[in-house]
Amino acid sequence: MTSRLSRRGFLGLLGGTGLAAAGCGALAAEAAGEGLRSALPLPRPFTVPLPVPATARPVRPGHYEVVQRAAEVEIIPGTTTEVWGYDGTFPGPTFDLRRGERTVIRVRNELPVPTSTHLHGGVTPPDSDGYPTDLVVAAGRGFRPPAGGHSSHHDLTRWTFHSGAKDYVYPLDQRAATLWYHDHRMDFTAPQVWRGLAGFLLVRDDEDDALPLPKGERDLPLMICDRAFEEDGSFRYPAVDGTLLLRAGVEDACMEGVEGDVILVNGAPWPVLEVDAARYRLRLLNASGARRYRLALTPGGRFVQVGSDLGLLAAPVAHDTITMAPAERFDVVVDFSAHPVGTEVTLVNTLGTGPARDVMRFRVTRRARDDSRVPQRLGDVEPLDRSAAVATRVFDFRRTGQGGGGSWTINGRPYRPGVPLARPRLGTTEVWRFTSDFHHPVHVHLGRFQVLSRNGRPPAPTDAGWKDTVDVRPYEVVDVLVRFEGYRGRYMIHCHILEHEDMAMMADFDVV
Repeated sequence: MTSRLSRRGFLGLLGGTGLAAAGCGALAAEAAGEGLRSALPLPRPFTVPLPVPATARPVRPGHYEVVQRAAEVEIIPGTTTEVWGYDGTFPGPTFDLRRGERTVIRVRNELPVPTSTHLHGGVTPPDSDGYPTDLVVAAGRGFRPPAGGHSSHHDLTRWTFHSGAKDYVYPLDQRAATLWYHDHRMDFTAPQVWRGLAGFLLVRDDEDDALPLPKGERDLPLMICDRAFEEDGSFRYPAVDGTLLLRAGVEDACMEGVEGDVILVNGAPWPVLEVDAARYRLRLLNASGARRYRLALTPGGRFVQVGSDLGLLAAPVAHDTITMAPAERFDVVVDFSAHPVGTEVTLVNTLGTGPARDVMRFRVTRRARDDSRVPQRLGDVEPLDRSAAVATRVFDFRRTGQGGGGSWTINGRPYRPGVPLARPRLGTTEVWRFTSDFHHPVHVHLGRFQVLSRNGRPPAPTDAGWKDTVDVRPYEVVDVLVRFEGYRGRYMIHCHILEHEDMAMMADFDVV
C-alpha cells in the first residue's frame, strides 16, 4: 500500500537535507529539478562558435547506418569529455529526410551498455518505436537486469535483445516537422541521454518547402540542453552506479530531476553565431532532462512561431517569451534586420540564474539580401472538435510512496511493461486529461494532439498546433484531443523529465 505525499510533504522532500552532499542544490520554484555545479573553471560565455551537426549520408538510397560509440570531444575549451554519441558525436548527425520516403536506419551499438533508440514525434511502427525493453546490446556482451530502479521486478520474457545492431524502419508518413531521436533504455534514459545519445531528424515536405520562410544556412536546428562537468572535464551526473550496468537510479536528493550549470547549444557552451541582418528560422528543441526554459531575446526582439512539435501552425503567432518544457520544439522566425549591424542579440533563459541564465548570442555582422517572409497562412491544421472524441481518459502523474522508496507513477501505478492503461482504437480521437503534483512534461508516443484547455480555461498561446509533448504544471489539469493514426500496437505515454521516466512514470497503451 502506497501513501500519497501532501504538497507540503513533497516540497519538504525537495528542500530536504543531504542536497549538498549529493551534489544537487535546490533551485527556484519555476525549476523542475535539482542543480549540479561543475567542478572545473567554465569558459566565458559567447566565445565558442555555434557548431552545426553534420548531415547524415545514406549508405544506399533510403538506408543509413549510425554507430553508438564512445569518443573524446572538446566541449569545455582546454579539456576533453568522453561522450556516448551516435557516430561518436554530440549531438548525433542530423537526418534530413522527406515525407513518405521510407527510411531504414541501422543503429549499431559499440557501447558498454544496452540502448534503445526512440524517434520522438515519429509516426513509427511499434517494433521500431524504441520501446524501453527492446534493447540493442553490443556484439559479444551479455545482459542481466540491474538492481534498483524498477526493471529488476520485470518478467524477462517481455524483453527483446538484438546483438550488435537493429534496423529501425521509419515510413515518415507525416507532415514536415522538427523531430529528434534519443536513447530510451529502461531505467537509464536520463544518464545515457546526458552522456550524448541524442540528435535531430528533420522531416520535409512540399507544403513547408513552398512557403517563403528562411532556408539554407538561415534554417538552423538548435538543440538546447544543460550539463555539469567534473574537474577532469567528464560529465558530472549523480548516478548511483557510474557504469550504468549494475544498479539503476540517481542519488535520492536528485530524484526530482537533474539540472546542470552549463547551457549547451548543439553541444557547445553558450555559443556565438555571426548572422546576417535578415530573418532566420530557428528550430528550437529543449533536449534537457529536466530543465525548463523561458526564452527571450535581449536587447529586444520577438519570436514569430511558425511551427510546433509536429509541424506548421495554421497561422503565425508572435511571442515575447517562449516557455519550453523538456522535449518540446518551437519552430520560430527571428528578424535580425531589426537591429543595426554590430548589435549583439542574446538568447536568455529568464528561468535560469547565474551561468544558466545565458543560452547563446547572435552577432549581427552584415547587411544581406533577404527575400524571405512569414506569410499569414502557413499550414493546413484541422480545427479542434471536442465532439469528435469517442472516449475521455484521465492520467494522473504523481509521486507515490515516501523517501527513497517512492515512485513517480501514472494513476498510482509504477510502470510495468506489457500492461496497458488504455486501448484506443486506430483512427479515432480521444480526450486525455493530464493531472499532476509537480512539473510533468507529458509525451505521447505515436498519437498527435492539440491542447484543449488548462484548468478549464483556454490553452496558452504557446500551446498552438499539433503536439506530442505538453507541459503539465504543478496541480494543473490539462485536456488534450489525441488522434491515433498510423499503426496498431504497443506505444507509451510518460513524463519527459527523464529521471521521472526512469523511476517508473511511464505507461503502455495499445492501439487496437
